[in-house]
Amino acid sequence: MEKKTVSIPNISCGHCLATIKREAGEVKGVSSVEGDAASKQVTISWDAPATWDQIQAALKDAGYPPQ
Repeated sequence: MEKKTVSIPNISCGHCLATIKREAGEVKGVSSVEGDAASKQVTISWDAPATWDQIQAALKDAGYPPQ
């Protein structure tokens, strides 16, 4: 399992976080998406077939590109 914590500056509320969890969670292989709106940090865990590039693309398409 791979795990990555990233900063997503566009997070401003719980709704933003819910969108991020939904969009990243739709990538096949993503097992966990946890985040905090106050710190603008999100931790994502995944296994194959998911890749970081796929997860990053899903977040970018949703308007929440990770830094």
